[in-house]
Amino acid sequence: MDEFDQIAKLFRPLTFGAPEALDLMDDAAVIAGRPGFDLVITKDAMVEGVHFLSQDSADLVARKLLRVNLSDLAAKGATPFGYFLAVAWTPAYDEARRRLFADGLRLEQRAHSFSLLGGDTVSTPGPFTASVTLLGWVEAGRMVKRSGARAGDIVLVSGVIGDGGLGLQAARGKLDGLGAEAVGYLADRYRLPTPRLALSAALRDYASAAADVSDGLLADAGHIGEASGLALAIDLERLPISQAAATWLARQTDPAAAYAALATFGDDYEVVCTVPPQAMDALCAAAAEAGAPLTPIGETRAGQGVSARWRGIDIALERTGWRHA
Repeated sequence: MDEFDQIAKLFRPLTFGAPEALDLMDDAAVIAGRPGFDLVITKDAMVEGVHFLSQDSADLVARKLLRVNLSDLAAKGATPFGYFLAVAWTPAYDEARRRLFADGLRLEQRAHSFSLLGGDTVSTPGPFTASVTLLGWVEAGRMVKRSGARAGDIVLVSGVIGDGGLGLQAARGKLDGLGAEAVGYLADRYRLPTPRLALSAALRDYASAAADVSDGLLADAGHIGEASGLALAIDLERLPISQAAATWLARQTDPAAAYAALATFGDDYEVVCTVPPQAMDALCAAAAEAGAPLTPIGETRAGQGVSARWRGIDIALERTGWRHA
């Protein structure tokens, strides 16, 4: 298929008939304003060998691509509306593999009710690269920023922490002795994270600040602190972990260092947020009702930076998370 065949056969069906996309027959999309709402825009890219493994199935790559972008919208309290896609195909992506990639996009779009609005396709000798610009709507003035935290707020996180980093090791065959079930679970968590869109309403109603956990819990909590002009203190022993991560922890000789590793791995795509103490119970109740429970793990205070404590004692950190060059 040439570029125009791809547009007609692979991508036009993914517009789901959205009028803004103009059937992908123009050089741009047209998006009308929505009275009473703000348009939230986020963008994430994935590169083969950096964000996913070369042997990963093309449909899972596509689904992860959309999910990591959806995770950003979830942390902002926004509802997905549509997206723009840029893909740089390598020779390994033959027609069958490209169709599988489009199938993965379709599955996520249907699950979360949003459409493809436009984009571009090019060829490259490698590595395979794809980028999404995702749009969402939120009631005017109600987007949950990183900069809203205040001293004395409680820090909470959704889901479990550390599965993404352990999952990368599992997918690479570097986790021995955990058992096939745990290794398979962790690899799946790396390949297909869960965006916490169910939290959006609760965050809008109660959270003072929020960010998605992509580069590591401590790093992304630190981004809230930096934007809010505060320090954050995280109690590592309070981190929510999966049974598979608990099995891995039981094999480590230094529990403080092991928990610190889980908090800095990245690729979890959970939500870290802050809330005034008087609103914490209401936020946790709303999150639990939405099926995305939150766990208190620390607090904000005057100062700057993020610190990690192990049973009340500050521990030294070599790093707080992943940093791109």
